[in-house]
Amino acid sequence: MKKLNLKKYTDFIVKETSDLLNIDSPTGYTEEAAAWVKKEFEKLGFKATLTNKGGVIVDLTGKDKKNGLLLEAHTDTLGGMVATIKSNGRLKLTNLGGMNPNNAETENVRVVTKFNGIYEGTFQLNNASIHVNGDYDDTKRTWESCEVVLDEDVNSKEDVEKLGISVGDIVCFEPNVRVTKSGYIKSRFLDDKLSVGILLGLAKYIKENEITPKRALYAHITVFEEVGHGGCGSVPEGCTEAISVDMGCVGDGLTCTERQVSICAKDSGGPYSYPIVQALMKAAKDTGADYAVDIYPHYGSDVEATLRSGNDLRHGLIGAGVYASHGYERSHRDGAENTLKLLIGYCC
Repeated sequence: MKKLNLKKYTDFIVKETSDLLNIDSPTGYTEEAAAWVKKEFEKLGFKATLTNKGGVIVDLTGKDKKNGLLLEAHTDTLGGMVATIKSNGRLKLTNLGGMNPNNAETENVRVVTKFNGIYEGTFQLNNASIHVNGDYDDTKRTWESCEVVLDEDVNSKEDVEKLGISVGDIVCFEPNVRVTKSGYIKSRFLDDKLSVGILLGLAKYIKENEITPKRALYAHITVFEEVGHGGCGSVPEGCTEAISVDMGCVGDGLTCTERQVSICAKDSGGPYSYPIVQALMKAAKDTGADYAVDIYPHYGSDVEATLRSGNDLRHGLIGAGVYASHGYERSHRDGAENTLKLLIGYCC
C-alpha cells in the first residue's frame, strides 16, 4: 500500500472529537450526542439510523454482504446521578459507570433535572475547607464522603426541591477539553469519544477517496458501554466479525504510548480472536501504523458484550493509546492517525 497522507483526516478527527466531547452524554443521557453523531455521518453521505436503545448504526457500504465487518465505538461516558438530597442542601451522588470520586473531586458539574432545566455546581469533599477540616488529608474519597455543592442559594432539602431537582437527575462532569500545540488531546471521556471521531474520519476517507470496502462495513456507536450492555444487539445481518474501537491502555507493564494504536490480545474477559489479532498486526505493518500489542488487566469492551448476547462472530479490539483512563485522560493526534491507518488497511 502506498504511503498514506492523512493529515487533513486527522485534523478532522481532532475537531469532531472536540465537538463531541463538549456534548454531555453520561450513560442514560445520550440522546443529544447520538443525534449529533447521526447527523455527522449523514453529512458525509452515509445512511445512519437510531436503534431502539439509542445508539447509531451506520452503513459504510461494501461488497461482500455475507462477510460483513462491524466496528463498534461508544459515545456514552461516566457520570453521576442524584441519589439523595441532603438536609443541608447538598447532593449525594451515585456513580454512572466507573466514575471514581478520587479523580472527580473539585470538578464542575451540571445537574440535569427532568423537567426544570440545568443547574451548575461543584463536586467536593464534605466540609471541603482545609482551614476548617482537620481530617481533610486523611479522609477517603467515596460517594459517601463527597457531595455536589450547588451554585444556588440553597441551605435545606426543601430549597433544593423548589428548584425542581430530584432523585434520579443526571449529573454531568465538565470534560475540560484541551488540544495542545504539540498535538496532545486532553479531556475527560476520550474513552470513547476519540474513537467515535476516528470512525468519522474513516467515513470521510472512504467517501472522499470513492472507496467501496471489500466487504460490507458498518459502524455501531453504542450508548450503554460503560454499564456493560452497549454492544448487546443491533448486529447487521451478514456480519461475521466485530471489532471494538475503544481506548488503548497506557500504563505500567504495557508498551503502548499515546502516540500509537494499541491492539489488545487479551483483557479481563479473555483472549481476542487470534487470527484477528494477527490480521490487525499485518494491516498495521502494511500501512506503516505505529502499533503495540498489549494485555489489559482491568478492561471489558463492547464487542465482548456483543458475543455474550449470543452472536457468532470473530472479535478484536483496537484503539488509540489513552493515559489516565477514567480520569483526566490524554492521547495524541498521532495515536488517532495510527488508528485510522490501521483501519484503512484492515477495512479498505
